[in-house]
Amino acid sequence: MTNQIEAGAASSLLPPTSNLLALAFACLVLSACGSGEQPAASDAATATPPKVGSTVKSYPRVETALVELGSGTHDLSLVGKVAYGDDHYSRVSSPLQGRVLEVRAHLGEHVQAGSVLLVLDSPEIAQAYSEYAKEDSELHYATRAHELAKDLYENKALALKDLKQAENELIKARVEFRRTKERLLSLRVQAQELEKPLERQKITSRFELKSPLTGIVVERNVTPGQSIGGESGQVLFTVADLDMLQVVADVYERDLAYLALVKEGQPAKASVEAYPDVSFPATIATIGDVVDPTSRTIKLRALVDNKDHRLKPEMFARLHIEIGGSSPLLMIPREAVVEEGGKQFVYVVEGIDHYIKREIKSSTISPDQVRVLEGLSSGQRIVTKGAVLIKGQEVGCQPTKPGACPPSADTTK
Repeated sequence: MTNQIEAGAASSLLPPTSNLLALAFACLVLSACGSGEQPAASDAATATPPKVGSTVKSYPRVETALVELGSGTHDLSLVGKVAYGDDHYSRVSSPLQGRVLEVRAHLGEHVQAGSVLLVLDSPEIAQAYSEYAKEDSELHYATRAHELAKDLYENKALALKDLKQAENELIKARVEFRRTKERLLSLRVQAQELEKPLERQKITSRFELKSPLTGIVVERNVTPGQSIGGESGQVLFTVADLDMLQVVADVYERDLAYLALVKEGQPAKASVEAYPDVSFPATIATIGDVVDPTSRTIKLRALVDNKDHRLKPEMFARLHIEIGGSSPLLMIPREAVVEEGGKQFVYVVEGIDHYIKREIKSSTISPDQVRVLEGLSSGQRIVTKGAVLIKGQEVGCQPTKPGACPPSADTTK
């Protein structure tokens, strides 16, 4: 009886089943609310954006490398074109007026130095020879008159002033005769013919225009029967020695620094698009000292042996010169250089995701490499790939007072 009472009392102290369910639901609600106030822990590290004067996004494609001095040779590549050698071609003009009687040289023909290119009928020769014959006669007369006056003076049959007059006439006759003779020589009359006595000379109005050098007729601008004005700018023939050509390369002002590494007589190689797998041996002939006012370049000329005549004048060419040798050069990839406002910049690595924009001066060495002249030193680490991506995310810092920009914005270091 007593046990039944105790069991009944215990059961009356416990809450009913519905109350237990309500209590459990309330605990679940409170637990959910507490979890909203406390964020779940994560093992993922928060990425810190790199600094380039200001905030820049981080890119996995950015690559860096140390700047080092290169001790080997480097290929300096210059753009140019094939041209006639300065001393291996001639633009032939006629020194006098006349009518073309015969053209003996044809386009593409090989001619020797002294070969007749054309025959011209020139009234200038006839007129000049007429004056020459007249002055020759005057000289003979003045010479005989002077000899007679001298004999008379010695015999005291002539006054001194008359002797002096005869001497003056002789001097004038000699001067005029020399002038007319030089005129005939300028018209290409043979000197041997003028040395003969006047009655044996065979000088006509026919003039033979001859080639000044051995080569090929690459240009002809004259036909039989054509009248020629005797103007120096009127080119009748162009004769060129195609066995020796030259490559004329352009060196821009910004790349003049590496010319100190190039010497006259230095070997080089030339290449053209027509023969992509062939290199033509060349030799540096001249390096210009004057900047062309139109192209703003200096001309570098290299002679090229062309005995097989594969190279043609006016071909576009590229001249390759080995420079450096034992002289170390500070080289970086061209892709690392960013141009802005006419200046060149690179990004120097100062720390993890921390870059400084640095102005440099460089010159082109090859399509993929540039030589650093100012702004960098060996041992510095720079961005070699992805510099354009960093530049595109820069946030310009415009300080209103000293110290307003972060240290990484300094580009003068």
